[in-house]
Amino acid sequence: MMSLMIDGILIGVGATVMMDIWDIVFGSLPGQSKSNWAPVGRWVWHLKEGIVFHQNIDDAKPYEHELALGWIFHYIVGILYGVLFALYVGTGWFAYPTFLPTWVWGMITIGAGWFLLQPGLGIGVAASQLSNAWTVRILNIVAHSFFALGMYGTALLLR
Repeated sequence: MMSLMIDGILIGVGATVMMDIWDIVFGSLPGQSKSNWAPVGRWVWHLKEGIVFHQNIDDAKPYEHELALGWIFHYIVGILYGVLFALYVGTGWFAYPTFLPTWVWGMITIGAGWFLLQPGLGIGVAASQLSNAWTVRILNIVAHSFFALGMYGTALLLR
């Protein structure tokens, strides 16, 4: 069980790093920007006050270390997803990793962003309050596909 937890932590970190590499590459393209984890950190900070949903996270009281908190939260969530996946698939999958289960898991994990984080930030369910909602949704799918690729690649390295 401990080995499975460690493997889950490792694939969660590997997946999150892969997602961040994608973000750096995509954000470097003309007209694109990199993810800003500060609003997420601000959202996490306000959870301690019992505030889950904001009209607009920009209107919430700033927190001095919100960018760092956002990055930490990003990696904690990635690790949690890795551990949950590992516990679900078990040691058999780690012996012979395949991509499809990680991709399905990556698509499932989008739900937390669409139905909790994005409404919490005040941009609506699946970014529905944004004028470019479909672009955001597609980019979420692409980013989580890279997350899945990172899980799979890390599992291959662990093998």
